[in-house]
Amino acid sequence: MGLPLFEVDERHPPIKARRVAFDWENTPLHWVPGNYVATHMINSFHLVLPEGERWFIQCVQDAKPLIKDEKLLEEIKGFIGQEMVHARAHGSFLTELLDRHGVDHRKITEAAKAGNDSRPADRAKMKPRNRLRMLRFELAAVSAIEHYTAVLGQWIMENDRLDKAGIDPTMLDLLRWHGAEEVEHRSVVFDVFKKVGGGYFTRVGGWVASVFFLYWALIAGAIFLVRNDPTIERKPSKLSMFRDYRRAARAGLVPSVFRLLIIEGLVYLKPGHHPSQVCSTPRALEYLMKSPAAQAGGYTPY
Repeated sequence: MGLPLFEVDERHPPIKARRVAFDWENTPLHWVPGNYVATHMINSFHLVLPEGERWFIQCVQDAKPLIKDEKLLEEIKGFIGQEMVHARAHGSFLTELLDRHGVDHRKITEAAKAGNDSRPADRAKMKPRNRLRMLRFELAAVSAIEHYTAVLGQWIMENDRLDKAGIDPTMLDLLRWHGAEEVEHRSVVFDVFKKVGGGYFTRVGGWVASVFFLYWALIAGAIFLVRNDPTIERKPSKLSMFRDYRRAARAGLVPSVFRLLIIEGLVYLKPGHHPSQVCSTPRALEYLMKSPAAQAGGYTPY
């Protein structure tokens, strides 16, 4: 008998941070068996997520003084808590697995940290009106990224081909736990963007920025990691990596980049779109009920 689905308000589900515990000791560097391209394509998210989550939090915190809706403020609190845990979890992967295997990721991770560190001073130099415009644009970009991460979260929770491929169970749990919480809080940044006066054309501009960022994270990040992986003696060409990616996508090991960025982008850009219209919070909660990491952290359902 399967686990029961939860009855929740898809537009405003309860959002709370959960403790999790991941043990990377037995996780191999190439945790997709026999496919280092698929491994590093998803590993590219680990490079940008710790500082990316920090940026998401900064943007939402900057918007808090402009928001009077008590329900949304409570959701923001849960969102920030979840994103802080996500950043720590992905950061542990960098230090406990990539560093252990000698994969130098500092060129990307340190650049991302420097960008976050300089952001407050850069914003302080702006005039109030320009600072608000920049905040709206940043929230638009984060909202679009949150749409993609929720869709990816739903995809990875439902994709049993990953289990059949023998993917490392600790990594698979990290991705599914993170994906489930992305589904859970998928509406928060979109609602914050609307509350601070974000309009449709700013939403489109933010989406364009998010597409470039995600493309860089997925493609350039994978190339960077393969070239910095000391266990790969003969580095493949970009064409060879593309072929390996296509095989991995057909096998269901990685998402189709075109479908993810363009097709899902068209869903997000519908004028009447709201994030609650896509993905399933009950399915996310169903996974969290059986997530080894969430259970190790003492997770209980609502």
